[in-house]
Amino acid sequence: MSFRGQKHTNDTHASTTDPDARLYKKAKGQEAKLAFLGHVLMENRHGLVVETRLTKATGTAEHEASLEMVGRKRKQKRGRLTLGGDNNYDSSEHVTSLRELKVTPHVAQNTGRRGGSAIDQRTTRHPGYTVSRTKRKRVEEISGWFKTVALRRKTRFRGLKRVGWMFTWAAAAYNLVRMRNLLGATT
Repeated sequence: MSFRGQKHTNDTHASTTDPDARLYKKAKGQEAKLAFLGHVLMENRHGLVVETRLTKATGTAEHEASLEMVGRKRKQKRGRLTLGGDNNYDSSEHVTSLRELKVTPHVAQNTGRRGGSAIDQRTTRHPGYTVSRTKRKRVEEISGWFKTVALRRKTRFRGLKRVGWMFTWAAAAYNLVRMRNLLGATT
């Protein structure tokens, strides 16, 4: 069957081996691939993964997963929490939801979008905002480690539950390696 000229949707291009996978593309102009989305919550002090989520690839999965993970941490901790993130998280709905949870949004300002950034001076004036922005790149290191060392670029499993389990296992392995490096142990 030829799909040339037709719009690709999850209805026309569902996976026959993994019905949980959804078409997803990272940026405009890139091809859509069947995928899941992996989400990581990291603490800033040591760069350790404190929580993971694997979700179906939807347009709102990143925001929903971040609110769910930080909401669980909010229940466990009494002090003020901050949440760092790239400018994808700079939407008025997401920032408002974080503030309702008593979480300070330390996300990058997206000044190029219509309406401007939802992050204002009450957040950016604090030195902690700059620190969070600097530490945020450690999340990219985790993502890179998952893809190269933990072989998570292409999964060998099917189904949200099994792939999610392997994603969490990769995070645990990353934490062990990170702790070894923090302690200065040699192999």
